Amino acid sequence: MDIKRKIKKYEKIVIAALEAEFVENQTSEVRNMVLADKQKHHYILLKTGWYNPKSFTDNMLIHFEIREDAKIWLLANHTESLITEELVRRGIPPTDIVLGFFTPVIRAASGYAVA
Repeated sequence: MDIKRKIKKYEKIVIAALEAEFVENQTSEVRNMVLADKQKHHYILLKTGWYNPKSFTDNMLIHFEIREDAKIWLLANHTESLITEELVRRGIPPTDIVLGFFTPVIRAASGYAVA
């Protein structure tokens, strides 16, 4: 599969995984939403809204980037979700996922790609 088709495939999987895990079935004033920059290949899960009349939140929870070599870089995960395991379950090999918030030494022991 050529790189452009692989990136498009991975993009669909990343967005679907974020939406299925975090966006569906929301009922409160605090909402999760997926922001997708399909040109630069950045995908962010954002939590935003009012917990109560005095407490507003607007926080990035997860940030992915798909780079030119079709590697998916997880740059931030501020959740308890093992979102990379969900990507693997959906068909992305661990060798194409990089835990970018870890140093290369730690990445080498992660079971995912180093870079």
